Amino acid sequence: MANQTPETTNQPSNTQTYGFPIYAADWIPEETVRSKIDKDQKNSEDGGSESSSSSTNSRSCIVLAGGGGEGKSGIANVILICRVDLDTKSLSEQPVGRIVLGTDLPYRMAVHPRGGGLVCALPNSCKRFDWENIMSPREGDQAGEEGEEVVKELKDVGQQLALAFNQEGSVFAAGGEDGTLRIFEWPSMNTLLDESKAHASVKNLTFSESGKFLVSLGGPLCRVWDVKASAAIASLSKEKDEMFAYCRFSVDNAGNEVLYIAANTDRGGSIITWDTTTWKRRRSKLMKNYSISAFNVSADGKLLALGNMEGNVLIIDSTKMKTHQLVKKAHLGLVTALSFSPDSRCLVSVSFDSRAKLTVIEKTPEKHGVNWLLMFLLCVLLYVVSYYFLMAKGIIGKENSLLSDHPTRRYTRTA
Repeated sequence: MANQTPETTNQPSNTQTYGFPIYAADWIPEETVRSKIDKDQKNSEDGGSESSSSSTNSRSCIVLAGGGGEGKSGIANVILICRVDLDTKSLSEQPVGRIVLGTDLPYRMAVHPRGGGLVCALPNSCKRFDWENIMSPREGDQAGEEGEEVVKELKDVGQQLALAFNQEGSVFAAGGEDGTLRIFEWPSMNTLLDESKAHASVKNLTFSESGKFLVSLGGPLCRVWDVKASAAIASLSKEKDEMFAYCRFSVDNAGNEVLYIAANTDRGGSIITWDTTTWKRRRSKLMKNYSISAFNVSADGKLLALGNMEGNVLIIDSTKMKTHQLVKKAHLGLVTALSFSPDSRCLVSVSFDSRAKLTVIEKTPEKHGVNWLLMFLLCVLLYVVSYYFLMAKGIIGKENSLLSDHPTRRYTRTA
């Protein structure tokens, strides 16, 4: 990295390279890092490298995790916190927080929605990381082990492929490569469910908006769990050549919960919408020749984001299931994760190419339909105005006078 800060060397950019393959990305609750952002901005302004008119309200942060694995590649395993500036639509080149994890690759992570740090899935265990520790300045690549906390209930349990909090941050779930699904109360870690045969391997997890349900995905099945009852209540099966890849709960325009499952088929990627009352399919949308490698849903439920093997990012309207925005070659290769901002205004995508990209969501111009009643009234008004205009000019009167003097008219009246 350059010795100078990016504000003095480069123009703001919506794409940054951070030097390690990135496996996970998420937005950080703003209040958890606000003081650090404000402090950085004040130092920047004192140095004269940034305009004091820049608003701190336009600034937020994302957290990125990934690395080279056991270290044979020489690429560090890292958790980074990077600044997002919505005014300039850019990502910071220099992180505001960085912690190196030694030989443990942070393959998956879950951010606590109420500012309680994050949990990372490492090769054999899970660890919780405190935001302040990640953002504390340190020399070189020192690991901040004093800020790491091994989740003892997930120690030496093997690789966890999926982690998730419910929206309140009161329940935490972990799905293992060995097929075990575990659900805990948070932060007490009282066990709600420990199912060793939930799947052959748990690939993805999502809590419903209400927190009542948890959906786990693995192999040919999606299973629906009642969190309070700690029991499976439904199984959602694939059709034909579908291979389920991702699952996400959301809310439709009517305010009803829906479940989206992203699947890959021989023909391309498919988005399947499920009814959360009957657990039956509503509809499916095929994206031909589009192999889905990452999937997410915006917080407002209006947009779906898909990444593919070729590095493209596709954003579609969840109601019409039509393309809203396509970012071709957002990355040099496979897109590993996608995350919408909490206000649904932008999307961060990451990849094995070590890059993070910020995509601002384009606004759809409002289309107004033709108001036929208004058109009819305007036509009537135009007719009336034209009629009186012709009368005022005497055009209509003259025609009537000529007709009254015509011999045929006189004969008809006499008859």
